[in-house]
Amino acid sequence: MSETNNELPELNVGDTIKGTVVKLEEKQVLVDIGYKTEGILPISELSSLHVELTSDVVKEGDSLTLKVKKLDDDEVILSKKAVDAEKAWDELEQKYNNSDIFETTVKEVVKGGLVTDVGVRGFIPASLVETFFVDDFSDYKDKTLTVKIVDFNREQNRIILSHRAVVEEEANSKKNALLQSLEEGQVLQGTVQRLTNFGVFVDLGGIDGLVHISQLAHEHVEKAADVVSEGDKISVEVLSVDRDNERISLSHKNTIPGPWKNIEERISNGDVLKGTVKRLVNFGAFVEVLPGVEGLVHISQIANRHIGTPQEVLEVNQQVNVKVLDISEADERISLSIKELEQEQEAKEFKQYEKDDDQSGFQLGDVIGNKLDKYK
Repeated sequence: MSETNNELPELNVGDTIKGTVVKLEEKQVLVDIGYKTEGILPISELSSLHVELTSDVVKEGDSLTLKVKKLDDDEVILSKKAVDAEKAWDELEQKYNNSDIFETTVKEVVKGGLVTDVGVRGFIPASLVETFFVDDFSDYKDKTLTVKIVDFNREQNRIILSHRAVVEEEANSKKNALLQSLEEGQVLQGTVQRLTNFGVFVDLGGIDGLVHISQLAHEHVEKAADVVSEGDKISVEVLSVDRDNERISLSHKNTIPGPWKNIEERISNGDVLKGTVKRLVNFGAFVEVLPGVEGLVHISQIANRHIGTPQEVLEVNQQVNVKVLDISEADERISLSIKELEQEQEAKEFKQYEKDDDQSGFQLGDVIGNKLDKYK
């Protein structure tokens, strides 16, 4: 003992004293407090949380600040958790008033939520752990979480913490920062979150924007699911930003090569292509020769004869063969002809006819010559 009997301190219940751990026992810790007997620190007074072993909290030689809880003859009962709690309550009240965010470690998983040590017993209800539903909290034991105090009552020893509130605040802060940084014309990467009949919502990293169905592809789209699926990573261009209403209009179409891109490398004058009649107008027919690429067959190039209207020869969705007369990527224009193919086919058939006729002429002469030989 550090003091003689002549210098024994005067102890009273409620006093705060210092001591040194001299022995760890199963249910208590013996502490040298400079008194005629060693102070007893019961395991229940070590922490506001449940303690299995005294060695989980202290070790021999530790210097502790303790509160005298009980005096009985020569027995001095001490409390560590009372000192810790008093200090903790003051700090926690300040954190609560300032809406501070701080870290705490999960000590227990109990029915209805998580218990943490914040100097006193802190509780995180299951509904305040995450922004999503958690079925099993067993993995949260010994996990460190950022939290804020959402309910504080010193008289009732109640501290309610929330990790969810921290996550939501961070998400809102990130969303607002992103919203302020967006500008028309920006090209970003996003994740398809939800498909609707009018388009898709894309997560830009904290806030969603809408890609209208007309902005999904260069060609006509019937259903968004024909182009993208939930979870797809796609590039989008910002078309407009309404910061007051948090509405963002996006385009996927503007970030992908158009159907006319490098068209002159894929199609040349004189090529014969198969296409589909898409529209009939009084001056001709528009034929799709590649997805999103339509060329005009002028009415004068529809048939190898005079016609009054394209409808006399063609109908929408009809499959036709066309010849490329002229192509311009800059003007996104292709001139096509059906008549030239008909003329070429007729010329080919006529040439074949002449050839066959010549051959049949020689054969007829041979036959006549053979017959005349009989009369010689």
